Amino acid sequence: METGKQLYRSRRNRIIAGICGGIGEYLGVDPTVIRLLWVLFVFAGGAGVLAYIVAYFIIPERPRPMKQCSNCGTINPMDSLYCQKCGERLTDEEIE
Repeated sequence: METGKQLYRSRRNRIIAGICGGIGEYLGVDPTVIRLLWVLFVFAGGAGVLAYIVAYFIIPERPRPMKQCSNCGTINPMDSLYCQKCGERLTDEEIE
């Protein structure tokens, strides 16, 4: 059963905490548009500041991508070049 899309704070499109970038990725909208809307909420009574702080604690950060070794099957961090278990050179294929 596929879980579908999930909302995360972005690791790529971040200026402060990745909240606007994550919402933009989730909705398929340019994060700049989300940031502009958020600024409007900030100037419209300050609700945007409180919403941003709440979103920071509620929306989880996107998990780091991992690599799986084709030789032994060990899961390694994305920035690894070699498998931590067998020493085989890792490919650039990511796993979720």
